[in-house]
Amino acid sequence: MGGTQASEESRIAAALTDPEPAPVSWLLPLAVVVVGMFMAVLDATIVNVALPRIQGDLGADTEDVLWVATAYTLTLGVVVPLSGWLADRFGLKRVYLTTLIAFSAGSALCGVAWDLNSLIGFRILQAVPGGLLPVISLTILNVMVPPEKIGAAMGLYGLGIVCAPAVGPVLGGWLVDNFHWSLIFYINVPIGLAGAVAAYFILGNVGTRVRRPFDVIGFACIGSSLFSLLLACSKGEDWGWTSYPTLALFTYGVLAMALFVVVELEVTHPLLDVRVFRCWSFSVCMVLLVVVTVGLLGALYYLPVFMQLGQGLTALESGMRILPSACVMAVFMPLAGRIYDKLGPRWLAAVGFTICAVGNYLMHDLTADVTHSAIVWWTIVRAIGMGCCTMPVMTTGIASVGAARVNAGSAWTMVVRQTSGAIPLAIMSAIATGQQSQLMSDRAAVLTPAKMAANGVRLPSADPTSIYGVAGVFRQTQVQVLASSYADVFLITAGLSAVAALLALTLPGRPPARVAAAKAAESAPTAPSTTTEPPAEPPAVQPPGAAEPALEAVPELPVPQPAGSR
Repeated sequence: MGGTQASEESRIAAALTDPEPAPVSWLLPLAVVVVGMFMAVLDATIVNVALPRIQGDLGADTEDVLWVATAYTLTLGVVVPLSGWLADRFGLKRVYLTTLIAFSAGSALCGVAWDLNSLIGFRILQAVPGGLLPVISLTILNVMVPPEKIGAAMGLYGLGIVCAPAVGPVLGGWLVDNFHWSLIFYINVPIGLAGAVAAYFILGNVGTRVRRPFDVIGFACIGSSLFSLLLACSKGEDWGWTSYPTLALFTYGVLAMALFVVVELEVTHPLLDVRVFRCWSFSVCMVLLVVVTVGLLGALYYLPVFMQLGQGLTALESGMRILPSACVMAVFMPLAGRIYDKLGPRWLAAVGFTICAVGNYLMHDLTADVTHSAIVWWTIVRAIGMGCCTMPVMTTGIASVGAARVNAGSAWTMVVRQTSGAIPLAIMSAIATGQQSQLMSDRAAVLTPAKMAANGVRLPSADPTSIYGVAGVFRQTQVQVLASSYADVFLITAGLSAVAALLALTLPGRPPARVAAAKAAESAPTAPSTTTEPPAEPPAVQPPGAAEPALEAVPELPVPQPAGSR
């Protein structure tokens, strides 16, 4: 059985690594693939700024309109585990074309939604291909690009991963302020269709089709687990983090995930191969990916909220102050890819996380009267670190599992990224909310009438204008409490980044492709030495009177040299 499984893995690895001759230039096919991934990631954040306008136009409640974003997030968590099986069953190119066209169709349906229920339903339809596109794109990249160029390619691919969440609020705010909210969906239609046409003619037959049965039990376990965890994180603040529904969802999610691991270790054809976590580099990269995602999305969430609620900026204005950091990441991501191909992931990731820790610690100085220029510079420092560490983490994780498990590695990467964008942020949001309640209570106890009067605040009396002084103090206290609670969150993120920098030192010192080549060279059979004669075999017995066979000239074979012998 072990030999059969090993031979099957070897066959799949050979098919994935060399299904056909590599294209002469992979830049144009890569650009085509990045289009679909960028649209899917962008759509997860571009809708958030349009929710108030959607609520007004469709006449929905505030709690109900949030399901436009929540339904999309929940569906992503369910469909991402399907990507590996679909790619093996139907082929990478076919799945990519289908999902790109389906995403465009789902976007068009969202634009013509006539009420809130129809919009939520169409968002679910849009999220099905939207969850598959980033995983399929990542798998195509790892199959299509030569191993020695994978760092540069991932640097370009990472632009969409880190820049799309920052561009989404800016683009969405501009479209909503100047046009109509439906354009945030319609804009995907021409881009998606053009990308599908380009992919049909430019992409070759990347990958190979491997027929394997569908793991129904495994999909039911991981799909329901991710759905429960993401729903609990999305609604925990509204329902209460210690309420029965929230705790029940968290409990079921953890138990279902544990059952999924047991099932996947027993079935012959698992939906997602959990054995990839036996690889130390892959496991470390998944932990580091959680820190990267929390650092990226944390700043993109808390800083705009502070600028809008604390400083009175619009969504577009707050997004414009975050945009310079996205431009910095756009410069450093390709640069980090080139450095990765030469030096490997260890020091690049360690330095990147160290810079992230410094940037997050600078944001710990967030106060009520912070200047806009300070926020811009803080986010730029942090963006330099993000640009250096994101690509090595994602690239090393997938490359370390081997070519036979590229689909599983890509799927697990997106599963971890999707869940780490919700669960850790939900925990930090709960910490921030608790901090705000405690700080408001403490400061309310300090603001006695005598101290307020000593500071020139007129207390409510028969004069109706005196209430404005109290309202001003209350408003100023709210902003100070908001800034203090978010500063504590950034301090936690700085600590996580510092720990991640130490953990990154355990990554390989060379690119995984070169490490694999060195191991292959070391394990290659060597020719016998010229000074040692091999044991002589007994001569074959010839029948009496038989002529001896003629000796043929044996060509001299080159002697392979073991790695490190020179």
